[in-house]
This record gives sequence, structure tokens and C-alpha cells, in this order.
Amino acid sequence: MNRKIAFLTLAKRGDYVIDDALAIAECAARGLHVDEVVWNSGPDWRQWDAVIVRTTWDYQNHLGAFLGVLGDIEARGIPLGNSLSLIEWNSRKTYLKDLEARGVKIVPTQWGRGLTEAHLKNLLALEAVIKPIVSANAQDTFRLGPSLSTAQLSQIGNAFHDREWMLQPFVKSISTESEYSVFYFQGTRSHAIQKQPALGDFRVQEEHGGRITGIAMSDELCVTADAVMHSLGKTPLQARVDLVRLDSGELALMELEMIEPSLYFRTHENAARHFVAAVETWLKSG
Repeated sequence: MNRKIAFLTLAKRGDYVIDDALAIAECAARGLHVDEVVWNSGPDWRQWDAVIVRTTWDYQNHLGAFLGVLGDIEARGIPLGNSLSLIEWNSRKTYLKDLEARGVKIVPTQWGRGLTEAHLKNLLALEAVIKPIVSANAQDTFRLGPSLSTAQLSQIGNAFHDREWMLQPFVKSISTESEYSVFYFQGTRSHAIQKQPALGDFRVQEEHGGRITGIAMSDELCVTADAVMHSLGKTPLQARVDLVRLDSGELALMELEMIEPSLYFRTHENAARHFVAAVETWLKSG
């Protein structure tokens, strides 16, 4: 195909676990040249035939600038995976309200802005997790409970002073059964993983000690994740459906990641091949 593609990434990769090299190698085998490009480095985007948002794991701290860069790419007529409109919608976790209105079972969520000291003390009676409306990598995500110290309370209050937040009950099954992720490329199911937090933690990301394991997809997992994807009405190039089991026994949507999802190619022998085949289909359709 002899096409050039930019995989958008971040400048300070640090300890992030990035396995895009597997997809890049698969691209090369199919005649697709990939450059990993820092999203805010200011290149001439016209040197690439397409741009795919991959590991831009600092975008949440610069959302306006990030969306501006993606808007510039689309304005130049360069295919962008996923589309700007889809990324804009997915950038605020209030998208969960839209999905719930379409019949998707989500983790029960309260929404608010700002935290007074009195409000925070009321929340401490709950076994819950609070996080920003715009967030990634569990940044500024806290587990609430009566055992929090004064210093921790102050940290949480400062993090959400005049800031939008979402509050969800602490899902116990994350520590026992784990969280599940199902991956879709061009609307087709590819592979699945389970993510289990480190002992004593609730965050499942590898950067916080989470353990990632590839799994076979059960019928229940497939049906639940498929329903989430069908509710979109659009077909994204890449999507990750994160599911957890509620106390009721039902699987529910924790998050639908369509901006810069970790795709865990290493957990399934065909994952990178599935992704690149979807990229080829996407390029031909554009």
C-alpha cells in the first residue's frame, strides 16, 4: 500500500507500558510506514496520509490544545482515527449519560462540580470513587471512605475545588473478579483482557501495579460489550469497552475509551494483526 501513517504519542513516555511496536512491525510487513509523532510537536501534518491517536496519555492536561491539533489535522483533509467529533464527545465522561439514555447499563454515577468541606465530609460516609470529568490514567482518582486522613481530605478538596467530578460506588468485584476490557477495531471484536489491581489498591492500570492478562471472551462478555458498541451508531477505528460486575451480578460499563486506548497487543497473538487489518480497511474506505 506504501502509505505513511502517524501514530500520535506523548513527549514524556516515562514508565508507561507501550506495545505499539507490535502494530508498527505488522504495518511494515504490509507496506505501511509508521512514524510515532508527539501530538503537540507542531509538524507539517501533510507529510502523512493518515493520523491515528495512540498514546497521547497527557491530553487530559491540555484538552483545548489537543482538540485544536486534531481539528487542524481534519481541516487539512487528513483521515483521523478516531474522528474529531467522536473524540470530543468521548473526552468528557458525561458521555456515560448519553449511553445510559440509550439503554446501556453503566456503573451508577453522581455528577457535580466543586467540593465544599461539608460536602466532602458527607461523601466520606460512602464507599465510593471520585474522579474528574476529564481524566486519564487514574489521575486525580481517589477512593473515599471514613479512614481517610486529614491530609488526604485536603488533597481531594483541593483537586476538586471548582472542578467537575463524577462519583461512583466502589465496585468490590474489581478486587476479586477484576475489570474486563473488550477491544473493537472497525466495529469488529478483536480480543479481551482482565485487569486486576495490586493488593491493597483499586486502580487497574499497569503504572499503578495492575496485572493484565489476556482471556477468552465469554458469551456474557461479548453480548454486553456488543450492546455498548451498537449504541454508538458510528463505527470507530479503535475502541475499548471496560466492564465490571456490580453487586447485583450484572456486568456494567465502567468506561468506553475511544481517544487513546491502551490496546494490549501483547496479550493476544493476533491482536496487532486485527488492528492493522482494520487500519487497512479504514484507509481504503477513506
